[in-house]
Amino acid sequence: MNALKAWILRYQLASMLLLVLLLAVALPLALDVFRLNLVGKYLTYAFVAIGLVMVWGYGGVLSLGQGVFFGLGGYAMAMFLKLEASDPVSTKIQSTPGIPDFMDWNQITELPALWVPFKSLPFALAAVVAVPTLLAWIVSFAMFKRRVGGVYFAIITQAVALIVTVLIIGQQGYTGGVNGMTDLKTLAGWDTRTDSAKVILYYVCVALLVAAMLLCRWVQTSKLGTLLLAMRDKEDRVRFSGYDVSNFKVFTFCLAAALSGIGGALFTLQVGFMSPSFVGIVPSIEMVIYAAVGGRMSLVGAVYGTLLVNAGKTYFSESFPDLWLFLMAALFIGVTMLFPMGLAGVWEERIVPWWRGRREALRRAAVQPPAATAPQATPREAEPSLPSAASPAPVGTPRPRTAP
Repeated sequence: MNALKAWILRYQLASMLLLVLLLAVALPLALDVFRLNLVGKYLTYAFVAIGLVMVWGYGGVLSLGQGVFFGLGGYAMAMFLKLEASDPVSTKIQSTPGIPDFMDWNQITELPALWVPFKSLPFALAAVVAVPTLLAWIVSFAMFKRRVGGVYFAIITQAVALIVTVLIIGQQGYTGGVNGMTDLKTLAGWDTRTDSAKVILYYVCVALLVAAMLLCRWVQTSKLGTLLLAMRDKEDRVRFSGYDVSNFKVFTFCLAAALSGIGGALFTLQVGFMSPSFVGIVPSIEMVIYAAVGGRMSLVGAVYGTLLVNAGKTYFSESFPDLWLFLMAALFIGVTMLFPMGLAGVWEERIVPWWRGRREALRRAAVQPPAATAPQATPREAEPSLPSAASPAPVGTPRPRTAP
């Protein structure tokens, strides 16, 4: 029993189980399909947030360009969906049937060679993970092998996000430009716009998110996780111990990129479009805020932070359309100033110690018997006492004679 309890605490299964109950039971029962689809969209951002927990919280590397990997995964899925929606029957009114509509608008007469492999669903699913991971490996290997880190690496990731955004917008005939890829209707013949499809995609997103959290938690509790924490705090000491620090950073950065790509693909499936507005600097910084609000050291906290920030954005934009940007800024600044370690820090540093102290006090009160009251003195019968040597003998008592 103690071993099972230790295993549950080690992998934080209790908090994950509570999160699963919230996502898989409570929210589907409480929300309609439209709101549930919104929550599903929020959860796709949570993939990026838990990736940031690994690369920023554990690895000590702040990336301000995670939107690039989110967008690449989304575009890889969107390319397959767009080709499926661009069959010759559906595009017969175009000058060149059988190609996406934005290609026809830009006078492209045949499908580019880059698009041809994306007619296969297995290839598209593999590209969702492989393309972001490959770009992350190129960037991180080039930087970390030269010991570029800290604020310089954060600036470089921002530059990468800007470059990819400009590239997507500039190549309008191949990427859809600023409008992105729209009108994505079916996945292998399955209509993703129906209510039942949205519910299924929501549960698929929840299942993959939980699997990603378990994978990241396994990494955290392994020797690699210990080395990541040591590298974050004392990088030179880890390097002098004989470990190649750059390889650890490259692995963590690629893991975060792969998770972001999965989130982007699920976003495309649930929302039905993908555009460069999810690739640039602004969405990348927002994704960092998700992890900061939830707690950059907690996987579960990152998910809660993502839900809180996006739910606040939706509520403020619907209720206060003229002030919602200011309210969101106040939320970000307030949480950062009051809770530096995020919501998970508040839970671990304040609520958990208070609860443990409360339980300990109740346990002691239950074990300790009530204080006994002093018994009152009862009158006892008078007993003749022998005179002591120090007390004088009473009058009239014969004294013993001594020998002369």
